[in-house]
Amino acid sequence: MAHRIIQKVKGLILKVTMRQMPIFAFFMIILLFIAPSAYSIRLKDMADIKGVRENQLVGYGLVVGLKGTGDGKKSLFTVQSMVSLLEKMGISIGEKEIAVKNVAAVMITANLPPFAKVGNKIDVLVSSMGDASNLQGGTLLFTPLRASDGNVYVVAQGPVSTGGFSAEGAAGAVTKNFPTVGRVIGGGSIENELKINFNAKEELSLFLHYPDFTTASRVSEAINSVVREPVAHSADAGTVGVRIPEQYLGKVVDFVTLIESIDVMPDATSKVVVNERTGTVVIGENVRIATVAIAHGSLSIEIKENTDVSQPLPFSNGETVKSPDTNISVNEEIAQIHVLNQGASLNDVVKALNALGVSPRDLIAIMQALKISGALQAQLEIM
Repeated sequence: MAHRIIQKVKGLILKVTMRQMPIFAFFMIILLFIAPSAYSIRLKDMADIKGVRENQLVGYGLVVGLKGTGDGKKSLFTVQSMVSLLEKMGISIGEKEIAVKNVAAVMITANLPPFAKVGNKIDVLVSSMGDASNLQGGTLLFTPLRASDGNVYVVAQGPVSTGGFSAEGAAGAVTKNFPTVGRVIGGGSIENELKINFNAKEELSLFLHYPDFTTASRVSEAINSVVREPVAHSADAGTVGVRIPEQYLGKVVDFVTLIESIDVMPDATSKVVVNERTGTVVIGENVRIATVAIAHGSLSIEIKENTDVSQPLPFSNGETVKSPDTNISVNEEIAQIHVLNQGASLNDVVKALNALGVSPRDLIAIMQALKISGALQAQLEIM
């Protein structure tokens, strides 16, 4: 909407007369307030609501139906699991009598979504924990998945899809992806749900993804401005408490829908991130540099060793003489000195470093030197 208004204003500029100028100036002031910031992002993309999160689940089970690619006898827990499973089905057999390679012991992991209801289906991840070489074509047997509180929330069962393959012969093998890890698509059935009466809440806590005091203050101010009540306050750099207004009591979902679409301009600490392994350098927008002169050059020395051989004439009874020959060349680049004035912005820094012709790895050394000299007004984080 603001974009359309801006386009209309541009069309009206040519029609403005001197008598209309005061009204036009007033309209432009209003337009500055309604125009959205280019750097604002939605509140739902920068914060989470306390209690609205996924819960991790884990379980232990067996995958059957493998074509000789399951666990061997060295995986004792697989044999013990098979004996226990068969006993529950009324079959009594000893561990020494089991010698099948079509079964693999696996660990099953899954994430229980927030507000998940009984009967919903989720995907589960199956990972081999023995010496099985391939889970392709296997079927996961009935396996309960538990949360950290020890309760069962999901029951998993179904065919395992590895998304890869493994084939081998007498003198070679070919493997794509990881055939010892697979997924059971929609194989997890939710049997127990977390009891959360979200609409009964009287206060919410918003957790910022990147804690910052300025950002937290802007979030609370933006919420209060939209709601037109002082319902939000910044508890700390990463938490914003929000009281549910009276008109939204019992309708918390509607209130969350209102505030999560609010645009907020986040702030961040000035930081330079350096990865020496890959030669990657990321410089934040607010990085500033004090007055400093930068010179960067390189010295290369090349040494070539040759051996000159002098052969005697035939039938002269002479000796072969070997004499070393060393060639040394020195190449030193002329380094230009560039001065950066105090408060130089990111654009000034990039221009100066490009003029020096530095590579990413040279830039890492320069940033470290600037930090040591005290000229770099930002945090230097080395990965």
